[in-house]
Amino acid sequence: MNICIPKERRDSEYRVGLTPAGVRLLTQAGHSVFIEHDAGTGSGFSDHDYLKRGGQIVYSGEEIYGRADLLLKVARPTEEEFDWMREGQTVIGFLHLMAGRTIKVEKLLQKKITSIGFEIVQEENGRLPVLVPLSQLAGRMIPQVAATLSQNNYGGNGFALGGVPGVPPADIVIIGGGTVGRSAARTFQGMGATVHLLDNKLETLQAIDREFNGQIRTMVAHDFNIEKACSFADVIVGAILKPGSRTPLIVTREMVKVLHPRSIVMDLSIDQGGCFETSRPTSHSNPTYLEEDVIHYCVPNMTGVLGRTATHAMNNASWPFVKQIAQIGIEKALEQNSALKKGVYTHKGEIVHQSLHRVLTGRK
Repeated sequence: MNICIPKERRDSEYRVGLTPAGVRLLTQAGHSVFIEHDAGTGSGFSDHDYLKRGGQIVYSGEEIYGRADLLLKVARPTEEEFDWMREGQTVIGFLHLMAGRTIKVEKLLQKKITSIGFEIVQEENGRLPVLVPLSQLAGRMIPQVAATLSQNNYGGNGFALGGVPGVPPADIVIIGGGTVGRSAARTFQGMGATVHLLDNKLETLQAIDREFNGQIRTMVAHDFNIEKACSFADVIVGAILKPGSRTPLIVTREMVKVLHPRSIVMDLSIDQGGCFETSRPTSHSNPTYLEEDVIHYCVPNMTGVLGRTATHAMNNASWPFVKQIAQIGIEKALEQNSALKKGVYTHKGEIVHQSLHRVLTGRK
């Protein structure tokens, strides 16, 4: 099998689809692995690192796509990359097609591409094995970014997350008690902030109360409580995930208006459409904007600027799926691996993911 690793083309995306260690295992198994020139640089891997492990370097994006049976991506392909794909290929990565443009899905269908989203690969128990480690990393990044944005020289209102003796700490509101929310809560708490976490499942709040020994304030996530939380939040984080579906808008513009001037909204659900009415995607090169006099940070590929850590975390989780596809081919892999099968968006010219079908039908 020809397995190809393109260079990521989205803004400030430093992750890469496979490490040199993975390349060695694939080439030892008899596969041909092609890596686009400098694809691994942002993660600390040189072309020579890949060459030493049996990989072959390709010097153009069009060629890397033209050679592939299996494309190992990180972020959703760009318009140009969709054009480079050829009929019958398999592409796997964090595709987030629910928030993508309809025309891109149509190209996948026209070319009979098998597209698999790491973000919806799901085990029988509901766990998302590839998404979890990157969600943990994103959760740990959130307080770092919030601490920077709170500074006056970054447009913030000059509060310190942990306060000092005689000055209270910042109030952090996190909506969503999943992996991102819990990871962020733990890091904010470690920095001395006061953390309030909202979720719509009481059992989740009970589990969080046990996990944090009652040190985090929990609330049920309904309209009244969300608006109440907006009235005192210095930072409000949207960490809602509905696997395979567009994120519901649960924080309205009217609620955002209740926030203090120059407080901070961080919408980590933006890669699936966002959960704030005032959210729109931003980038690492231009990460924030002001809306209703509130700072909004809505970068979809947040962990993309931690190339080394994020790449290793992703590869540790994705390798079993890549290995299986390489060993037995995509058809048998989908037959034998129910988690991988749940991650399929399109296959043989058809949309097989029901939520994507509903989203696209709703746009027409």
